[in-house]
Amino acid sequence: MRSTGLAGLAVALVLSIGSSSALAQYIWLDSKGVKQYSDMPPPPSVPTGKILKSLGKALSGAPEKAAEETEKDSEMTKKAPPTLADQNADFQKRRMAQAEKDKEAEQKAKQAADAKKNCERASAYNRALESGQRVVRTDQAGERVFLSDEEREQEIRESRRALNQCK
Repeated sequence: MRSTGLAGLAVALVLSIGSSSALAQYIWLDSKGVKQYSDMPPPPSVPTGKILKSLGKALSGAPEKAAEETEKDSEMTKKAPPTLADQNADFQKRRMAQAEKDKEAEQKAKQAADAKKNCERASAYNRALESGQRVVRTDQAGERVFLSDEEREQEIRESRRALNQCK
């Protein structure tokens, strides 16, 4: 029994020594900043500053810091997929923006309709003034007053100016 235990221990010891040689002997950062592990040397296109470990020797200081910074940069550039709350917030923003656009479009349409109606009124008033028929106004006392020829000409000029803005 004793020999079986010692034989098992010896086999375990031999296997553990052999497995250490299977560990990666080279570690470097590729062009995307991802660590690469291999028992083969890195390709010649990898700069020496990006090689973190070679032939069982870890390079000191600067490359490790550069590797950490590169990893941090690559993590920052990668965005995590949006959460349900983020998606909901984005949806609400788009919905509010669309509601504002719809409200502005409705206001513009109302203003355009009002402007068209005012232009039609100005056109009708101008036709009445130019037709030669007598135009009546009420004064402050509520009495009817007919426009004189000078007042009529002035009203025609003003109505034409208003009609020019309609075009």
